[in-house]
Amino acid sequence: MIKYITIDDEMASHKIIKEYASNLPYLSHQASCYNAFEAIEYLNNNRVDLLFLDINMPKLSGFDFLKTLSDPPRVIVTTAHKEFALEGYELNIDDYLLKPFSYQRFIIAITKVYDTLKQLKNIDTASIFLKDDKKHHQVKLTSILFVEAYGNYVKIILNDKTIITHQTLSSIEELLPVNEFIKVHKSFIIAKNKIVLIEGNLIHINQYKIPIGRTYKSSVHKIL
Repeated sequence: MIKYITIDDEMASHKIIKEYASNLPYLSHQASCYNAFEAIEYLNNNRVDLLFLDINMPKLSGFDFLKTLSDPPRVIVTTAHKEFALEGYELNIDDYLLKPFSYQRFIIAITKVYDTLKQLKNIDTASIFLKDDKKHHQVKLTSILFVEAYGNYVKIILNDKTIITHQTLSSIEELLPVNEFIKVHKSFIIAKNKIVLIEGNLIHINQYKIPIGRTYKSSVHKIL
């Protein structure tokens, strides 16, 4: 089920989106917000999967509102202004619907979001097995902060513990999805979504500081 809210100062827009969405049983309408401040208040107390977001709203624009969110849901922009499309995609929106948009175009946008959320859900449940002495640990990929070469061993730093395994860093790298993990140093592989801060040649993940190798700087810059 995809929980969504609409954020638009025009009542007609809420009505059209709700009508279109009613034909798709996996969409669940949660709230109608008529300005960004209503949306902020709602999201402070509720979690949703998708925002239908207008841009041109009083006091706080849709994009300015979006910039206030540290961990935004998926976003489909609904607007009459085509000139803001590039800025929207720079903010990592999923799609940009120009009003008035057809039901067919609405379906295309929803399908993009559905596929993205499905892929993220698969990542959440994906796991690998790591050998530690005579034990085999099943480790969820989402619990890995980073992996570090440790002499003839490899340390896997998790949210709540560390596993040391007698494997090579390259063999662990082969197990990790390239869209979620990146090698930033000859001795370190990190989870992209665990990065808190990049400062100079250091990546901050929780209390850890991971160095960026000279030959890996270009790969790190692609994240930015």
